[in-house]
Amino acid sequence: KFVLLTGVSKFSKVSIFSGLNNLKDLTISEKYSAICGYKEEDLDRYFREYLNGVDRELLRLWYNGYSWGGEKVYNPFDILLFFSKRNDFRSYWFETGTPTFLIKLLMNDKFYIPELENVEVDELILSSFDIGQLNPVAVLFQTGYLTIKEIKRGDDGVMYHLSYPNYEVRMALNRVIMRSYLNENAAQDVKRTNNIKKLMREGEIKGVMEEFSRLFSGIPYQWYVNNRLNEYEGFYSSIFYSVFNSLGLECIPEDITNRGRIDLTIKINNYIYIFEFKVIEEIEDSKKPLEQIKERRYFEKYQQENKEIILVGIEFSKEKRNIKEYAFEKVK
Repeated sequence: KFVLLTGVSKFSKVSIFSGLNNLKDLTISEKYSAICGYKEEDLDRYFREYLNGVDRELLRLWYNGYSWGGEKVYNPFDILLFFSKRNDFRSYWFETGTPTFLIKLLMNDKFYIPELENVEVDELILSSFDIGQLNPVAVLFQTGYLTIKEIKRGDDGVMYHLSYPNYEVRMALNRVIMRSYLNENAAQDVKRTNNIKKLMREGEIKGVMEEFSRLFSGIPYQWYVNNRLNEYEGFYSSIFYSVFNSLGLECIPEDITNRGRIDLTIKINNYIYIFEFKVIEEIEDSKKPLEQIKERRYFEKYQQENKEIILVGIEFSKEKRNIKEYAFEKVK
């Protein structure tokens, strides 16, 4: 009389089994939106004794944020492991499996990684699953790496804004993306993570750029064979974005101002970094990236925050597949 099917990929309306056409899809339903997670009141009712001394804001930041058309819920796997491990914040759910297939899908699609911050799709994309032509956004949503942040209903239908559900997924997913793009191993990752974050906190942009130069120079030549990613500006900015996100820094890609879009803004401690990227072989006569930042006065957006602003323009060479040159300037 009643059957509930759960899983990653949607398979209703599969022609070989016509009976499945009668399934009712509960995935995006406000009535059932909390069926797969813990609500705030669930934590207070069932885990009260475990919450003593727990920073609730930090708990929400790490493990809350999943939404399927209703209120936000916690990842139950994370919550149970968090309490059993005596309140140790770690990427419990993410560590249950490495999304190698998804990373390859993103790379083959030349997906612009910063776009994961704010993806806008219709309902058809969210429910699609064509094994012959997989949509990266649909797969990321169905596997839990993206979730619904906002629903907009209009005359032309329903649009969904997707993003990372929480800090755990944002940091861990970008760490895996970074390692895949840069051919990094875990030991190198920890070393560079600690150094880049330290340098960013101290405003030492020269040291930061030296570290990134080493990262790019370490990518094997064979990695570029048949994919031509080195000609793609989004590839380089995706690496910067993924590295900074893997460090847990506040990243704002495609940062909107009244004079245009900043490629990437990073906030950490008393510093705000404004990055502009260019692949230069095909646009030698174009404006230098630092000149573009200054001409469009992108820094004015943040001048009232009473922090030191560092403007960074970076030029990449598609021939040598590295950072050709960079320039920076500090603004009060």
